[in-house]
Amino acid sequence: MENIQTLTQLLRNSGCEYKIFDLGRRILSVENKLFSNVELSQQPYPYPLQRHAHIAIAYWNEEKQPWIWFLKFPLDERGLLKQSDIGNFIKYVVEAMGTRLGGEISEDQEQKLANNPYTFKPSEDKMAVFHSQIRAFLDMQTSQYYEHAQHYFSGGLGWDKWQTVGLQGIADICARINQEQNGVIVRKSLRHIPSEPRYAILGVLEHTDLPDKLSDTLLELAQKECVHNTPDLFLLSAYVRALSGASTSQLNTLVNTILVSPRLSHQEVLIGIAGRSWQVLEDPILAEKYLLRLAQTGNQNLFNQIFADLVMQPALRLVLLPLLHSNPSNDLAAALVSLQQTTKAKAN
Repeated sequence: MENIQTLTQLLRNSGCEYKIFDLGRRILSVENKLFSNVELSQQPYPYPLQRHAHIAIAYWNEEKQPWIWFLKFPLDERGLLKQSDIGNFIKYVVEAMGTRLGGEISEDQEQKLANNPYTFKPSEDKMAVFHSQIRAFLDMQTSQYYEHAQHYFSGGLGWDKWQTVGLQGIADICARINQEQNGVIVRKSLRHIPSEPRYAILGVLEHTDLPDKLSDTLLELAQKECVHNTPDLFLLSAYVRALSGASTSQLNTLVNTILVSPRLSHQEVLIGIAGRSWQVLEDPILAEKYLLRLAQTGNQNLFNQIFADLVMQPALRLVLLPLLHSNPSNDLAAALVSLQQTTKAKAN
């Protein structure tokens, strides 16, 4: 037991296969090698949310029935995992289960393992999407809601008969977006479905790598909303978030359109960009435009929260920090000065 210092070691020693996901902003796969480097403090955690790593670890034996841990670990100011937290969680695991993870788990063992400070419960919608994704990855059977959801999004029920469609069925469709014509079904349905199922499927697509034709359709619908006389800003925000799994060029196109317009740069839309489509801000010019619009909302608390969270993203850190020492526009400069003053006050 003394030799097991990381979760990677524990999982490898168990004889099980495993896969790691981030459950912070989007549900994203984390490569095993990358996670091993993070555990050894060789690189920061790639997708922090509010200075924490929100992790799902799925592991399975030859029967392909996965066990899942949902874990939340604090990160230091550099975005690194604290090795003491990993060590403490491993102690809980070993005390509850031993070092062989692939066997049956009793209720007593489950209770022992659950009684630790590192587990967390994802939101119900995220849980539904995650379970669909892991079942698709392991080629397991879909939920009982899948065929009914397919029937609805194919137009077979009538577009107004959405009330009986379950979120788990929608999640199953999106987890298998490249199978059984699901991409085509979703793409065509988006031109017909009412508001409620539209928001539901856009919410699931936030966690989906999109086929090109589907992302083309989403971009087209989002751009139509942008030029509408009275754009629905909440729907536009949903399109921005849904396009987080599209190509960078498509996301760039939409975010540029939004940031050009003061009317479209509503805080709800800006929150959507930071929350799901933050990778678009790796472009320094776009990042500065974004922060200017955020400053122009006049909501300094929101500006502080989003800046503090974005600057923890390893891919954005070196894009955003130089802005603190540059000469941006007056509105952005004022917001950055206020941010620094607030940060100093908290430090004191």
